[in-house]
Amino acid sequence: MPLDTPADEATLPPGLMQALADHEAGRIAEAEAGYRAILTRDPDQGQALYLYGMLALQNARAAEAVPLLERAVRARPDHADGFFALGNARWQLRAKPAAIEAWQRALVLDPRHLGAVLNLAKARADTGDYGATVALCHEATRIAPHDASAHAALGAALLGGGQPEAALRAADTALATAPDLAEAHFLRGTALKQLGKPAAAAAALGRAAALAPRHAKALLNLGNAELTLGDPVAAEQHCRAALAADPRLAEAHASLGCLLTNIARLPEAIAACHDAIALKPNLAEAHWNLGIAHLLGGDLPAGFAEYEWRKRHPAHAQEFRRLPQPEWQGEDLAGRTLLVLAEQGLGDAVMFARFLDPLAARGARVMLACDPRLLPLLAAAPGVARAVPRDRALPDCDCWVDQMSLPHRLGTTLETIPAASGYLHADPARVAAWAAKLPKPRDGARRIGLVWAGNPLHSNDAHRSCPAEALRPLTGMAGDSFVSLQVGPNAAEARGLGLTDHSEALTDFGETAALLAGLDMVITVDTAVAHVAGAMGKPVWLMLPHAPDWRWLLGRPDSPWYASARLFRQPKPGDWAGVVDAIVQSLPASLAT
Repeated sequence: MPLDTPADEATLPPGLMQALADHEAGRIAEAEAGYRAILTRDPDQGQALYLYGMLALQNARAAEAVPLLERAVRARPDHADGFFALGNARWQLRAKPAAIEAWQRALVLDPRHLGAVLNLAKARADTGDYGATVALCHEATRIAPHDASAHAALGAALLGGGQPEAALRAADTALATAPDLAEAHFLRGTALKQLGKPAAAAAALGRAAALAPRHAKALLNLGNAELTLGDPVAAEQHCRAALAADPRLAEAHASLGCLLTNIARLPEAIAACHDAIALKPNLAEAHWNLGIAHLLGGDLPAGFAEYEWRKRHPAHAQEFRRLPQPEWQGEDLAGRTLLVLAEQGLGDAVMFARFLDPLAARGARVMLACDPRLLPLLAAAPGVARAVPRDRALPDCDCWVDQMSLPHRLGTTLETIPAASGYLHADPARVAAWAAKLPKPRDGARRIGLVWAGNPLHSNDAHRSCPAEALRPLTGMAGDSFVSLQVGPNAAEARGLGLTDHSEALTDFGETAALLAGLDMVITVDTAVAHVAGAMGKPVWLMLPHAPDWRWLLGRPDSPWYASARLFRQPKPGDWAGVVDAIVQSLPASLAT
């Protein structure tokens, strides 16, 4: 903020010009002595009070600045910059309502005071009111259409309000005026990351970090982008650089916990998450990451307790429904109707369907609300009295629970996972229909189902899906007969592997299960078909990325969730050839067993 003085120097008190010159030249002790001398002679000299207050504020002495600036605005009640500075000092002392009051007064005196508008926008963002924040930032860009900081602030507001495309446009507008504005590059990179463009995000965030080497949030988001791109080494370096720049940035500790979990350094990951929670106890991301670390390490009670924070995670909270009935917390269910709300992916709903029968065994009438594609399969799951689409009006119940909260409510451990040998069955009529469609295998040959790609919208799909071409050594083997179970945009790749594309007939998971029933085994990446096969007790060989999902644990070739599963893990990131080679070597021996 510029330090203002009256145009007519004759009106200035003796010594003020020299004190101001010392102030602007950085001679702090001399300037302070000059201001004090003036105020000793005239304690209500408004200009000296304002400048002395600014000196204290600029030197991180907000507690000293506030009384000086309060006296200054009493002496000069029409001075907008004085109220603006007072608001800044109060904000630093966390006196937020008083700060807002001062900024609002500055705007009354000067409706085009850009700093006051932007700081009021920041205060609104602090409360999560991004609608009001965006409106104030738009006002700032009208006041100063060529001010890059105003457009950058608008970009930040739009980003916070979940509008990354609009935020990207605002960042680009700021950069057109100020190409080296680090904050605009930071916003651009963050928006690109949210839009699913990690490579472009990393480039923009790298530019922000180069322009502002201690921009902790830019360094943090750069690390997050690099983790998405599969470079955990660079991700850790930038995450630790963010912490060096700002050791109290709780989000950086939480992200460090996430990436350390990805590279199986679980004790360090857990410690990093605890550091984040110590700084910001209600940081949902830190609790979520802590839960994942515990689950990957096999500590289900601790993991699922922290996993409850998924419902408060800003990226996922809107996905959870709150019903008027009470949420089930583990109390007696005898004679009560319990509605279980499936959540997250299709595979999750299948995997956690194992907990429905234990609920029925406690005396509950269990109803399940799930994706319509799962209804033909899960409506017949043990313990289910009724299954309904989760995107329609839900039936009445006595209480409800989110499906992935069930192991927490039931106190599940690795040793008490129910129904690992299987719990789902295909419809016999559909099984017979598929048996008539499939060609008979040669004598002694097995029918083996294949899935190489998951939902491309999944956040980790780039790492968990396998290129179809990598399966050629497998499909080229003599003897066994391979059947494509692939659906979605990758289904047409079946023809390139010499397989029939059945995707048009696989309209729901009842059909998938019926086709699976006629196969001898399934080889698949980590997608919903893996869970259906395991839940049916069908031999299933999983091709896993180097950093697996928490449910597959670390190191072991088997799964406590599915007794029929065998796990093949990438020996190094991206090494699908190593996984396929291990399967090719293992298949002949498996025929004997």
